[in-house]
Parts: sequence; C-alpha cells; structure tokens
Amino acid sequence: MNTQRTPAEAAAPVAAKRRNPLDLLMNSGLGKLLRGIGVAPRRDHADSLMDLADALLSLRGRASGPALASAFFELYEASSIEARQDFLGKVHDLHPADAKAIDKAIAKWNEKRDEASALALNLASKSPSRRLINQLNLAPQGTPRLIGLREDLLAVPKAGTTPGLLALDRDLENAFTAWFNAGFLELRRIGWDSSAQLLERIIRYEAVHQIQGWDDLRRRVEPVDRRCYGFFHPQMRDDPLIFVEVALTPQIPGSIHEIISDHRETIAPSEANCAIFYSISNCQVGLKGIPFGNHLIKRVVGLLKEELPHLKTFATLSPVPGFAKWLAKEQASDAPVPGAQELRRLAARYLVEAKGKGNQPLDPVARFHLGNGARLEAVHANADLSANGQKQAHGVMVNYLYDLADIEANFFALTELGTVATSKAVQALVDEPEGGAKKAGGKKAKDAVAA
Repeated sequence: MNTQRTPAEAAAPVAAKRRNPLDLLMNSGLGKLLRGIGVAPRRDHADSLMDLADALLSLRGRASGPALASAFFELYEASSIEARQDFLGKVHDLHPADAKAIDKAIAKWNEKRDEASALALNLASKSPSRRLINQLNLAPQGTPRLIGLREDLLAVPKAGTTPGLLALDRDLENAFTAWFNAGFLELRRIGWDSSAQLLERIIRYEAVHQIQGWDDLRRRVEPVDRRCYGFFHPQMRDDPLIFVEVALTPQIPGSIHEIISDHRETIAPSEANCAIFYSISNCQVGLKGIPFGNHLIKRVVGLLKEELPHLKTFATLSPVPGFAKWLAKEQASDAPVPGAQELRRLAARYLVEAKGKGNQPLDPVARFHLGNGARLEAVHANADLSANGQKQAHGVMVNYLYDLADIEANFFALTELGTVATSKAVQALVDEPEGGAKKAGGKKAKDAVAA
C-alpha cells in the first residue's frame, strides 16, 4: 500500500479507469487459475465477488489462497461503491455458522472434555466471515486492503445497516484488534527528513489543527523543540495508523497560538520543562474503534523521559469538541455566547459533570485522556480563535496532565466511580456559582480577562 494508494484511494479512481474489470480479470493469469479450479464468476460484480468468497471458503480456496485473495481484491477495487457495499451486505448472511458442525463439536466436548474436543469446538464455532477475512489477508498488501474494505462498510448509510453488516463489522474489528496490537506496531519519529509520501499524508491526516501547506508542516516537525511520532504497521511502512505532535515548552501553554504560530521563538530542548501533546490524529477510517492513542502517548512519554530526563511535566493542549453543542442545549436558543470566565466555568462543569454511556465523560477527547488516567488540569478561554475552534467550543481549550504516579488511581476513580480527576483550579471553577466572576470582582475579574 505504501507504494500504491491508501485504503480510501483504493476504490473510486480504479473503477473510473476500468470499463470491464471482470473481463480483464478473467483474461489475466488469475482468470486462467480461476477457470482451472472451476470458478466462473458471474457478470454482476457483487455476485462475482461472492463467487470468489465462496471459493476462498472452500477447499479450492485453501489450495490457492493468496492467488484467490488477490483476484478478489482486483475485482473488488475495480467495482463501484454500490457493488462493493452490496457484497458486504450479503456475505455474512450467505455464510452463516455451520450449526451441524457446532452441534457435533458440542456433543464431542460433552463426551470427552479434553483439549482436542475443546479445539474442535473452537474451530466449528469460528465465524465463516472471520475465516474469509483471514484468507483475504493472504493477498499482497492484504491488511491495508482490508482496512479499505471496512472503510466501505462504515460508509453504508445508517438506514441501510443490517444485522449481517454489523456482524461482519464485528469480525473485522476483532481481527484488526488482534493484528494491530500495540506490541506488534513500530513507533517512529516523523521528521522533515521523512519521505515525501509520508509527509504528504501527515498534512492530509491532521485532524485537530489543519496544516496549512509545507511551510506549516516544517514548523511542526523540524525545529529542535518540536516532535512528531507515529505508530506504523509492517505492511504500511509510510502510512501511519495514528500520530501525535509534541511541543517542548517552558511552561504549560494556554492557547494553541503559542504553539503553532509562525512567529514563535524556538527554544533549546534543555530550556523546556514541559512536553505538550497538542494534536493526536487517527489516520485510517477503517480502523475505527481500534485503541492506539493510549499506548502511543505512554510510549512517547517514555521516549521523551529517556531523551530529555529533565522534563518535569507531560500534558496536553486539547480541544473540547462537544462543548458548544452541549451549551446550546443548556441555554436558550437566543442566548449570547457567555464571557470568558463564564465560558471557563461552564466548560469545567461540562467536562466534569456531563456524562454519557457507562457514566463516562460525554466529551470524546475528555473521555480519551481521562480514560488514560490523565487529570483535568486547566481550562482556557480564547485559546483557539480558528473558525473550527469557535464552532466546536467557543474558543475553549483545556490541559490534561499525565502524572505517571497518579495515572492508575485516576483511571480507577473514573471507571469504577465515574469521578473525573481535576486540579484544585478546575474544581474551583466547577464549584463557582453562576455569574461568580461578575459578583466577585477584583482578582476574579482580572483572571477572567487573562484567560
């Protein structure tokens, strides 16, 4: 994939170039192989994809797995998105679990209860879709191509989602969770000397603070007080799974402008006290739900502590993407945007008290960092003046502090008790009465202006 195209690119461009992909396939060496083992795909692309899937799940598929898997992807990537999604919607239902084999294995287990019967039961109950996924992974660049396949599945409109699609998605997610275990991934630093292909993808994948071209990218990865690290899979050498951008700073920043401004002054790493994680971007849509970020941050903290042992503070400068939407529900529709101090108070209350599924923080970024054991350290108004920052959080950003000594305790408090770990300053904001800054005057009024 790293020398061809990304999963997202694998679909549309090819279909536009090939008028009769099935004819091309059957006239190729792969087509001769298919005819030789008795596979004659039908004219409809979704049906012919199903024929290839049938062959992969049969004895014929075992005999020529890599070639059949390659043939499948050649046709799949040349088909329209409608044909691909039609196939994905049918494949699980047309290959149900073998009830007779499962009953037979259960009977054998009940009779013998030994390792052999346990293994037989495990094999009998294995989803045919999962076996198909394993077979498809035998194709050249099979793993990234399967990521592209799942991206097509996730693009199916909600109204078109079926139990079969959901079951196939679970099988793909389970397979990817095993294949993309953090212990199997390579952590690499991404620098200005990285390949142009990789750097282009960093610009494209950046999801938090848009990179405005090559000069902006250079300011983020080349200076001695900036770092960028990513997780990579062996089959995707120049296509990151996730990456994090890090700023080395003298103190914890309160606005993104301090970090990404093109007029900022570079400092020597020896002058830095803090490592600030200011952007974390997942790169592969097809790997949605696979947990990389918590492992990435902890690995990067370990690397930085080894390289720069004088660093004392590891924290984030993070967006609050759900705040504006939550606030709109809390206030009257015609209510003006509150002032800086009131925004800070409301944002603190949102992050600490607003809960979603499982009594976990409602905000997705908060749920991620707090779920990693971080502490909500500070809330800043006027911290992101970009259009997106104003739209999603009225300019509010926050710091999450990663104190390695407290991570496990913070994680336990959140998962078991639903309690968000906060600094004294944040808890004071939560406890502050509505309009407290106006009533208090003096020092609080100055603090509000400073924020």
